[in-house]
Formats: sequence, structure tokens, C-alpha cells
Amino acid sequence: MTRITLKGLCTVASILAAGVFNTQAQEDLAKYVDPMIGTAKMGHTYPGATVPFGSVQLSPDTDTIPYAVNGRYNPDVYKYCAGYQYEDSTIVGFSHTHFSGTGHSDLGDFLVMPTVGKLQLNPGTETNPDSGYRSRFSHDEETAEAGYYAVNLKDYGIKAEMTATTRVGVHQYTFPKSDQAHIILDLKSGIYNYDEKNVWTIVRVENDSTITGYRQTSGWARTRKVYFAMTFSKAFKSYGQEKQPGQVYRGFWGRFDQEHNFPQMAGNDLRLYFDFDTEANEAIQVKMALSPVSTEGALKNMEAEVPGWDFNAVKQQARDTWNKELQKVTVETLEESDKVNLYTAMYHAFLGPTVYMDVDGKYMGLDRNVHEADGFTNYTSFSLWDTYRALHPLFNVLQPQRNQDMVQSMMVHQEQSVHHMLPIWSHYANENWCMIGYHSASVIADAIVKGNADFDQNAALDACVETARVRYFDGIGDYIDMGYVPEDKSGASVSKTLEYAYDDWAIAQAAKKLGRDEIYKEFIERSTYWKNVYDKSIGFMRPKLSDGSFKKEFDALNTHGQGFIEGNSWNYSLYVPQDPAGMIDLMGGKEKFSTHLDSLFTMELPDKYFENTEDISREGIIGNYVHGNEPSHHVAYLYNWTDDAYKAQDKIRMILKEKYMTGSDGLSGNDDFGQMSAWYLFSSLGFYPVAPGSVDYALGSPAVKEATLNLDNGNTFKVEAKNQSEKNVYVRKVELNGQELTEPFITHDQVMNGGTLTFYMSRKPNKNLYN
Repeated sequence: MTRITLKGLCTVASILAAGVFNTQAQEDLAKYVDPMIGTAKMGHTYPGATVPFGSVQLSPDTDTIPYAVNGRYNPDVYKYCAGYQYEDSTIVGFSHTHFSGTGHSDLGDFLVMPTVGKLQLNPGTETNPDSGYRSRFSHDEETAEAGYYAVNLKDYGIKAEMTATTRVGVHQYTFPKSDQAHIILDLKSGIYNYDEKNVWTIVRVENDSTITGYRQTSGWARTRKVYFAMTFSKAFKSYGQEKQPGQVYRGFWGRFDQEHNFPQMAGNDLRLYFDFDTEANEAIQVKMALSPVSTEGALKNMEAEVPGWDFNAVKQQARDTWNKELQKVTVETLEESDKVNLYTAMYHAFLGPTVYMDVDGKYMGLDRNVHEADGFTNYTSFSLWDTYRALHPLFNVLQPQRNQDMVQSMMVHQEQSVHHMLPIWSHYANENWCMIGYHSASVIADAIVKGNADFDQNAALDACVETARVRYFDGIGDYIDMGYVPEDKSGASVSKTLEYAYDDWAIAQAAKKLGRDEIYKEFIERSTYWKNVYDKSIGFMRPKLSDGSFKKEFDALNTHGQGFIEGNSWNYSLYVPQDPAGMIDLMGGKEKFSTHLDSLFTMELPDKYFENTEDISREGIIGNYVHGNEPSHHVAYLYNWTDDAYKAQDKIRMILKEKYMTGSDGLSGNDDFGQMSAWYLFSSLGFYPVAPGSVDYALGSPAVKEATLNLDNGNTFKVEAKNQSEKNVYVRKVELNGQELTEPFITHDQVMNGGTLTFYMSRKPNKNLYN
């Protein structure tokens, strides 16, 4: 068996996708994308209109949930991370910013809602929708496609349609005949605002069809400001704002009537309305451009991306843009539903991180100053604890230029940070400090080692090193001094120790590639610290205290208070992706380890380990394997380091089949900003990046019959599965360019250089495969 080592590097030519594919001559792959997948339960995806990596995510919100009720945290906030729940029966409106598949919420900026009849300026409730401006709707009258969303607002007889460009959301509302038609702009509404008082908005009415302003919130991101420019295809006849009970305009502002047709408004409770007379089936379009910098920037973005009023042209452009990206992988599958799952996974994987700069390159920095991206596209919304595992490695294959730009975005974040740290979980010029590890280092190291690094590599490595030496961050000082994070000083200590050790290994690989020997020696030593929290007497990772003793009260199956985060000791004892062979030796050798893995997938967890029978964490579990949480995503592939590589194959196919399905509830938990989808894509193709920072991919069992990767460097890499079927989940042999493989690994070079990877499938396992 081969442990993970560097096997060579390739240089990927960065060719703009626009020059590679002619989508008009290709199949319309966007027809396989179903944005409704994951919109039920806890998938936390949104069904609305967006383009690949777009700044605008124009999507319906089915409810707006306050962070706290009677001074206490409202658990329903988690349910509405993406603003939309498939089971709901009303729509509040359409806002312009959303996370995709996250386990935390924010955004929901600039909610727009068309109505007719008596004006109401509060959203009402789902149990009594007539008390507000929301509307009932039916999924039978709802359409969600790549780059387009439409729904009939039943209470008003209005057809609402929307599409988008990178920075502009475009609405089209087809009204009935009315002299009381309204378009509401709710600037209070948002996702996960701690308190309405933590929202501040300013609006200027520039003329009878254009308004500008900004919205500043203090929610998950403490200081987030988004500027906008909004324009209507038809002049409004009047406008105004909601009058708050007891509202008094004091001082010099008191000499104006600020409720009706007043050109400037400010406050933390602005809900505006714009009135129109409409004919039957009259369509009014709305363009909303966003900017991280200024209203001037928003207006420039609008003029650059949507200068006219051709809704259908923008809609077609959005679909063409999606097709251009989807053409990077063409497949033949066993079932049509497999294509839906695969291209929807690809769609979800390409939703973020999102572009965070104006068309002129200006963006707001972490230091709250305006910067200009020099030679790269600036991105935001880095959910790195999730996405370093497979999403960014996927980008190194299918989105190499974007991944280089994302690395440079991380580097300027580090330069602007008073902590001198790379992003942990950041969005909109804010660091949220969510989850553990410093996994930007993994993303950067993976790009360097794989040769996708058209940036200052030594400066990037220095940023990784500086981040890993910030002693006051989350137990790093103790980790450096003691070789582990002590549980009595910092919770989730075992998870932190293990993840720091992996990140340190990744840093060491980049240092080795760049000839930085002293850094390599320091961090390769730190990468072995995982051994310090392994208790050989019980065969599990276990929290250790400051005095060097292991924590006495310990349950390897419990996820709470045991030193782990989003997993238990069973899961995290397998988290040594940088040294599976060393882990296996410490755990008793290949045969014993293989049996241990078997039991992970077959054991049953007692009910006491769940909060209740409806616990959402059950959805992602097979035995004690937790696919819904990322620390287990590499686990099935660990069989490749034993003499039983065949055992990985049926388990991978089982996960693909059971945890990814069509339909609104097709995801087993959150998509986690594309990580779950990236796992699906890699595994469907038959290989997976167990340890980003290595050039190796571990082989599995492909679910496709055939797939072609159309790489940006002009090469094509083809995957074939001979004798493929739903029951033929085992691999009899594997060939690369006609040569039989004797190891269950291929390299990044071999993929990027193009060629053919052929799997010969069988109903029976080949127990001697690769041996």
C-alpha cells in the first residue's frame, strides 16, 4: 500500500471558460438542474435565481424569523438559514442575498414584494397571511431553474419572475388591472438579525423610477453594509414609508412630512412602498444592483450588466452562463435521476464562494477601507471548515482560475486582519470565527502542491505560517507548547488538535514544494501531534487535560462534552487524513483497522445519543458513520490503506444512493456551501481527495457509466465504467490509459494531463484488487 506522498506536479494553464466551450453546440445541461433539491427540512438551499458564484441570490423567503423571542434564542432561526422552507404555504417576498446549504444564517437583504389592493406594510404571519403583505402560493404554480425562478402569488393574482446577473437581480411582475398596485421594499426584513435595532438603512429617491441607499446590519456578521441601486421600468405615481406607532420626527427634520413622497429616508425600521396604476397583464420590471462599496458602484454595476429592460434576454444569458459551467463535466448515467442529482450537485458546488467586488474591482476590506482587487477577482463567504475537504480540491480541477483568485482573496483578508490571520469563516468583510482549524492553509497548500498557484506562493505560505502561530486563537498556544489542546482550557480540544495537526501537515507540504526547509521541519513535526490525544488503552482519541492525564469520564459514542465538535470519538479517531498508515499502525494494523471500519458502518446508535426521535442529525447517519457532518467524508476511502480496498466500494455506492436523492428533501442535512455536493461529484466520478495538500486521489466505485471532464487547459479526462449497473458496485480492475493500476490511487497530474480511467465493474468483490 502507498501512503500519501508527493508524486509530481503539473502546471494548469488558466484559460477563461468563455473561450473553451460553445454552449450553443452543446446539450442544454441546465435542464437537469433542480434548485428545489435541499429546500425541505435541513438542506438549507434556496430555489431562487443566481449565476455561478454570483453576488446576487434573488430568492423567495417563506418566513422571516426573529433571532430571539422574549429575550431567548429562537430555534426556528436555524430552520430558515436560506430563507425558504418547502413545507411553507406563504411567501413573504423576494430578497437578494442568501447562503446556500449552511448551518448558520445571515443576509436576506432588500426584500421586495408586489401587492394589489389595500396597502399593508407588515409581513403578517403564516397562520394569518391576510394580516400582512405576504401571499399564499402553490408548488404547482412555482418554477425553479438554473438562473430563473417564477411563482404565482395567489392572493394578488401576480406572476412573479426573477433572474440575475453577477451583481444585479432582475424582477418581472405581471399585474392584474388595478389602481392600487404596489411594490414594497422591506429594509427591516432579514435573516438572523439579532434585533431590529441592529438594522440601519438609508434611502434616497433619485427620481420617479430610481432609488439608492444601503442596509447595515449587525447579525452573525457584526458590521455588514450592502449598498444598492433600484430602478423600475415604469415610473411610480407615489411612494412612502410605514408609519411607526408613536413615531415623531424631531429637530429640523420635523419640518418635513417624511411619510409621503419625501426624497430621503433613514432609520432602522424602513418599509417603503411604490404605487402604480396597472393594466391587465401589465409587466413591471425591477432591477436591484448591489455593491459592497457605494451606491455609485451599484449604479455602475447595473449599467455594466443590465443596461436595458429585456427580461428574457437576461434570463437566457443566465442559463447560458450555467450551461457553460455545467459543460465542464458531461456524463452518461444509469438513470435520468442520476443526471439530475449530478448536475444539481454541480450547480450547488458553483454557488459559492461569491464574487465580492464591483465591476471596477473595488470592494470593502476587513479593515473597513475600500480596496481594489489588482489582477484577481475578490470573493467572500468562505465556509472553510466544510469546503477545504472536497469543494476547493474540486475547484483545482474544474475551476482553477477561480480557486487561484479565492486564494488571493484569502491573502488580502490576512493582510487586512488585525489578527494577521487567514479566513476561518468569513463573509462580507467580516470574520465570524465559526468552527475550528485554520483551513485556509489547506486550501492554499493544496493549490501550491498541485501547481495551480499563479500567485505569490511564498507570501501565501508566510500567511499560512503566521496564522498557525497566533497563540491566542482557540488553544494554539497550548497546542504549540504541549503538543495538544487541553480540554480543561479549550472545549472540543481533541477535534482542534487533530485539525490543527492536519493543517500543519498541509503547510509542511507547501513548504517542501517551495524549498522552505525550516518551515517544513517545524510543521511536519507539529503534524504528528495527533498521536498525543490517542489513548492506546481504549483504541480511541480522547481528551487530555493540562496535567497530561486523559479525561476520566469518557464515552466514545457521545457527541456532547467529550472533546469533539460535530462528531464523536468514533468519527474523529479516524481523522488523520495526512497519515492514514500511521494511524492504522497505532490502531493495531490493517486487519484490525479494517474490522473497526466495518463496525462503524454497521453498528446501531442507541436512542440516548439523540435529543429525540426526530433529531435532524439522524438523517445523515449510516450506522455510526455520519455523512451529514464533514469529519467523516474521507472515511470510506480509508479502506484503500488496508488490504481490503474492495470494502470501500459498496459503501461509497450506498452513500451516493441513500444520502443524495431528487426532490425537495433529497439532501441528508445541510449542503454546507457545496461540500456535500463536491463529495457527490468526486465519488460519482470514482476518485476523492482524502488529504488536500497531497497530489493523490483515492479510488472508489464510480456511479456514472461514463464521464468526460473538459478541463480549462484544453485537455479531457475520461472516466469509463465497463459493465456498470446498480448491482455491480465492486471493481474488478482499474486501468489508466490502458495500463492496469496496482495501487488504489491516481495523481492530480494524471487527471490534468488528460487520459482515460477505466473501471471494470462486477457484482462480486475482487478481494485481491491492488494487492
